[in-house]
This record gives sequence, C-alpha cells and structure tokens, in this order.
Amino acid sequence: MSADFSRRSFGKTLTAGAVGAVVSPLLAQKLLEPPAKPEKPDITLLANTKIKLGMDNFSVRAMGWKAAQLLDYAATLKLDTLFISDLDAYESLDDAALREVKKKADDLGLALYAGSWSICPTSTVFKNKWGTAEEHVATGIRVAKTLGSPVFRVVLGTMADRKTEGGIRARIADTVKVLHASKTRALDAGVKISIENHAGDMHSWELIDLIEEAGKDFVGVNIDSGNAAWTLEDPIDLLERLGPYTNCSSLRDDMVWETPDGCAVQWTAMGDGLIDWKKYVERWRLLCPNVPIQIETISGFSKKFDYKKPEFWEHYDKRPDVLAKFEALAGRGHEIASFKAPAGVDKKKADQDFQREQIERSIKYCRDTLGLGIR
Repeated sequence: MSADFSRRSFGKTLTAGAVGAVVSPLLAQKLLEPPAKPEKPDITLLANTKIKLGMDNFSVRAMGWKAAQLLDYAATLKLDTLFISDLDAYESLDDAALREVKKKADDLGLALYAGSWSICPTSTVFKNKWGTAEEHVATGIRVAKTLGSPVFRVVLGTMADRKTEGGIRARIADTVKVLHASKTRALDAGVKISIENHAGDMHSWELIDLIEEAGKDFVGVNIDSGNAAWTLEDPIDLLERLGPYTNCSSLRDDMVWETPDGCAVQWTAMGDGLIDWKKYVERWRLLCPNVPIQIETISGFSKKFDYKKPEFWEHYDKRPDVLAKFEALAGRGHEIASFKAPAGVDKKKADQDFQREQIERSIKYCRDTLGLGIR
C-alpha cells in the first residue's frame, strides 16, 4: 500500500472503528507511526576501517618478473594484495600451475587480483592471442576463479578508439555484447568483471553507461586515478561517480599543468602530484571501503591535451562542470621533467631502478601518511 493510504486513509478507518476486524492493534499503531529516517553511516566506524594495500604488477614491468617473483617482491613490501594485471605474467595458464601460484600467495598471506587486456573485438588494441573476445573472457574468469580473485580486470581500449567508426559509443556497444555472452559464466564462477577507465578510452559517465547496460550485478569498475586526467576529469570528481561501481583499483598520482593550447599530464609516485589523497581515502571509505587500494606507478613522461582547440572535442564529450574542476586542478600544477637514464647507466637497469623506487616510495607514503594496509 502507499504511504498516503497507510497513514491518512487507514487513520480514517481506525477512527471509524473498522480496523479491529482487519489488523491487530499493534500493526495499526505501526502504520500510524511516521516513517523511520534512513540510518546514516557511522562516520567514526568508517574512519577506523582498515583498507587493504596492494600493487599492480605493471608498476615493475621493466623487471620482467613472472608470478612467483612478483609474489616474493610483494611480500617484501608487506602488502595485502597483488594485482597481476596481465595473463603473460604466469608461467602457464593450466589450472595445476595456477593452483601453485595460489598456494604460494596463501603461504605469503597475499590475496590475488587477476586481469588482462581488451575484450572489445573492434578496439584498435584488441589482441587475438587468447582467441575471440568471448574466449578471452572465459579464460580470464577461469584464471580468476582458480587464483581466488574476486574479479577479472579487462579494458575496452584506448583513446584511439574514440576516433574509430561510430566512435566510443559503438565500441561500448560491442563490449556490452561480449559481456552479455559471458554473464552466465561469470555468475556461475562467482567472478565479477572489472572494467578499467583506461588510457583515455571512456569518460566516467560513459563507463557507467557500459556497466548499467551490461549488468552491474556482475560488472564493475577497476578505477584508475591516473587515467582520470586523460579524459580531463579531476580524480576525486571521478571517484565520486565511479566509486559506487568500483571492485578493483590501479591508483597513482597526477601532476597537471597548463599549456597554451590546454594542459599536460604526467603521472607520478603517490604524494608527488596534485591529488589530495587524505580526502580521496576519506571518500573511498564511504564509497567502496571493501576494495583494496592497489598502486600502479607509471611515472616519467608527460602527455599534452590540446583541449582548447575546438577540434579536440570532436571525439570527447565536453561537460563544462566537469572540465571546470579539472582546470582548477591544472591551475595548481607545475611542469615537471620527464625521467632520463643517468649518463653512463644502462637504460634497462635505470628503468628498473626507477620503477622500483617509484612503487616502493608510493607504498611507504600510503602506509605512513594515509594509514593504509592491514599488515
């Protein structure tokens, strides 16, 4: 019955003395009571919620490590989770080999998160090395289930897909078809698909549309704070939209600065950029407290976005309120130099040292400054 009937009309019935034959006095009294106000989250309890801390293996890509080595490294950093975001990091995708990886992770006290690449068959970066898009998803779900990962992270593509025939909306539709074909398999396995806002492919609202169309009962977001800047979105603003859908993460800091035609973006170690991480974590605790914060440092280079040129918006969705928040962020930034290998040092060795320094310093910042981590 409607709230109007239960209080007004039913009250008249009570007055007429007819209610005794219909309901008990206790129920009648309950119906006359004003509706209870929704309970607010216990802010104190949330503030004390411990968030798991982990890393994305792409942070140390120059090392060329496989799963076992990555687990050993994550253990030395005393992490709670290890996100292995590509299938090539495993020696074998056979179930027996994957179970050995799972056993080692369990022995080290590490929870595993699994991921891979594009599942959009029409994306400019789709690879057929894992078969069709549907076969790729099927393999990923099996890998995730065997490893005990609650998700299988995938991507649609990159910003180049915005310029393909039909634009990003066509690529979203193609991805949704793959997800619909994979739904039963994912639900049966108890594995959720996690789609990243990746390399400028989708604005946050476009990713939300994808998830809603595919089915949020089995599809969520792998949130990437660095990639927020590649769609000209403030990372905290993006978190407000994507947080309720988030089930995995790949986070890093952003430095953004103004240029004559727009801005430049350079990803940085945690604490070296513009993101207010204390505020970010505060909002995280409210929006997705059970999702680990996993760091993916990709530092050392910048990318320009000439969004002040009209032609830029031919392939992007301009929302003035969102852009204003991003421009406020850029207005606080300053140019930083790109990474260069020191003179006389082997480039590969320099890259390895740089990547390890960036992730290790970021983990220390997360633990010491933000209070993240269980261990």
